[in-house]
Amino acid sequence: MTEVPSPDLRIGDEERESALTALGEHLSAGRLDLDEYGDRSARVTAARTRRDLAGLFADLPEPHPRFEKPQPPKAVAKKPDQPPQWSDRPLPQRVAAAAVPFLWVAAVALFLTVGGWWWFALPFLFTAAGSAFWGKDWERDRHGAYDRRDRRDRRRDRWDRR
Repeated sequence: MTEVPSPDLRIGDEERESALTALGEHLSAGRLDLDEYGDRSARVTAARTRRDLAGLFADLPEPHPRFEKPQPPKAVAKKPDQPPQWSDRPLPQRVAAAAVPFLWVAAVALFLTVGGWWWFALPFLFTAAGSAFWGKDWERDRHGAYDRRDRRDRRRDRWDRR
């Protein structure tokens, strides 16, 4: 059993284009004069439902506008300026990123107990190794997705909207 869509279903640009094409064919076949074509095409662009379009073609033979089956909405893609979610990262990268603050605490503790300033090189070396292994995404994600220029542009846009 096929389900017939409701005539009160809203139409989109594809259905309007189909109706305008069909009207053009009726105009070229001589079934409509130029004034009537102009009036109907204006009503096509103002139409909101399938019922509105069907009423414009009630007195005309084929071709009529083609109505496609309603499609389910597409998945919304993530905006490119949103920072990546940590749950999207591989587990070793998340563990390594979480280890950096602990390395700083360990460096301070070792400096105070054992002595030697070279313990502070440990977090820097670990971060450099992570950057070499995971690329520049590692560095950008640690500091946030926006660089200074993006923040400046957002402030300027906010100022322009006032």
